[in-house]
Amino acid sequence: MTTQPATARTSSWAELVATCFGIGHIPWAPGTWASLATTLVWWLLTWVMRPDWQVAAAVLLTGFTIAVGVPAATYVVRKTGLKDPQSVVIDEVAGQLIPFLALPASWKSLVLGFILFRGFDIVKPPPVRQLERLPEGLGIVMDDVAAGVYAFGVIEILVHTGLLPK
Repeated sequence: MTTQPATARTSSWAELVATCFGIGHIPWAPGTWASLATTLVWWLLTWVMRPDWQVAAAVLLTGFTIAVGVPAATYVVRKTGLKDPQSVVIDEVAGQLIPFLALPASWKSLVLGFILFRGFDIVKPPPVRQLERLPEGLGIVMDDVAAGVYAFGVIEILVHTGLLPK
């Protein structure tokens, strides 16, 4: 039995995480596909968990995704020599989870969270774009976290003004 060197195992792990198990290799709009996959996985998770656990689960999952996503993205940046490789989509996963902290999962809230996050991620209002300047994986992930925070904020405003029922 042969074993892989530690660096080979690490690179495989980092690439799997950074590309969200290969979603990042989809040739057209991989970030959107990663956001959609995150939304669908979150919807499925909410079916098997108690509603009062959803916020805590989203916080833990988001924190975990950021914690593993930054080093994984950094690895891919260093390996490819690209500042923000298109195949790195773990940042979309982390950012997409944030709007789901605001509402119980329903198809309407999931669609709204998805649309708002993608919109803020594409438009990148200040300081989202400036966060891209952070080094390596930190910049890749934090701009999407900020886009998720913007989406969360809009949802909270809609809920607290009564325009969106909670």
